[in-house]
Amino acid sequence: MSPRSETTAPGPPPRRAGPVAAGAASVLLLTSCAVLTAGDRLDNVPHDVSTDITDEPVELVVAYTDDPPVTELVEGFTELHPNVSIELQQTPFSDYIKTVTLAMSSEDPPDLAQYNPGAMRSLIPGGYVLDLDPYSEAYDWEGSFPAASLEPLRADEDAARFGEGSLYAAPGALSVIGVFYNRELLAKAGVEEPPATLEEFEEALERVAAADIVPFDVGGLGVGGIHLWNALLNAHGDGGAYRDWVHGVPDSTIETPSALEATRTFTRWVEAGYVPASANATSDDDARADFATGSGAFLVTGNWAAFELDEAMGENVGFFPMPGVDADQEPLISGSSVSFVVSSQTEHPDVAAAFLDHLSSPESARIQLGAGFMPVDTDVTAQEGGVLEEINTAYTRVAEEEGIVPFPDFVTPGMIDRLTPGAQGLTSGTLDEEAFLAEIQTEWDRVHGR
Repeated sequence: MSPRSETTAPGPPPRRAGPVAAGAASVLLLTSCAVLTAGDRLDNVPHDVSTDITDEPVELVVAYTDDPPVTELVEGFTELHPNVSIELQQTPFSDYIKTVTLAMSSEDPPDLAQYNPGAMRSLIPGGYVLDLDPYSEAYDWEGSFPAASLEPLRADEDAARFGEGSLYAAPGALSVIGVFYNRELLAKAGVEEPPATLEEFEEALERVAAADIVPFDVGGLGVGGIHLWNALLNAHGDGGAYRDWVHGVPDSTIETPSALEATRTFTRWVEAGYVPASANATSDDDARADFATGSGAFLVTGNWAAFELDEAMGENVGFFPMPGVDADQEPLISGSSVSFVVSSQTEHPDVAAAFLDHLSSPESARIQLGAGFMPVDTDVTAQEGGVLEEINTAYTRVAEEEGIVPFPDFVTPGMIDRLTPGAQGLTSGTLDEEAFLAEIQTEWDRVHGR
């Protein structure tokens, strides 16, 4: 991902001394604040909403963890509304769930915060974040945001079920995973065009391996193995069953025939040597750097890598979604968004909602594209040619068919801690497919029950 930094947008002096950068410092600061006592749920339904923005000075604080394109989006909004100043408070991802939960439930919360499903499981039931349905209706967000981007941001009052209920966040940039490929290496192996089916992909992998080219660069030490398995799950997947599972619908399971076949494909590719033996000792950053320098033919990761790869490889890098078993099956791509919630205690809910609405504008779309993310406004296209246009074309098609689904770690706060060693076990051959699926289903059962 990109380097993380503390930034304050231009404007009048912020109401606090300055942004908090380190996770440990954030926790210390927040624990020194008074945290609201648990009890009755706060009233989090806004009343008398308005889309008119005051011209009086307004100061907002936004807590976040991912960097691009938060800074640029804030600057774009404050340029349109110079009376609004926005202070950014950034926390490393490893500390973010704990930090934002403490911050949003304190007596002096940030006005907006980057959405995280783990944090929402306590913040939504407590009423600490606004129910955005009244603003969604006022601004017609159902018409301006892709439906697939809003669905994961809905939840019931207990945050036990996602994908339905009230809207609690709006997306500021979208991301999807797919397959980056090295055009020169594929041409050397005799692969003339991206595969249209999973069978064609396997044939391409065979040709690449036969040409003495590394098929995949995989950062198994990080989330690279998860991304590869997740992409195969999409390729084999039953979209309805997966959506039910990831949203916590009662009696859902990942132990399905399609998930088992996807996992078997993963291990078959490992056994065929398509995944390097060193994958579990390779970080995501190193795998991406290796791919950029021509190490392997394919890299399965998110569009957040596009800008870096485009700069390093130019026209030599391409992108396609993991193809399905059949060319005409329902398209599925796992993705997420850099989204934002509004504190139910903010003094400026209308201004905060106006910022969320601005995220769907053509101006914001150009910022999102420039940072290597998919634009919320899918009518705004990327530059002609190049990998960014290929990603945007693929995303737009799947989004229009409502085929964007959440990442599997969305399911529970602890799911990533099951998925990471599980994918590493599949890669090393120390864990079989049934055991892998059983372990992540156990984590689902722990939170959702069956």
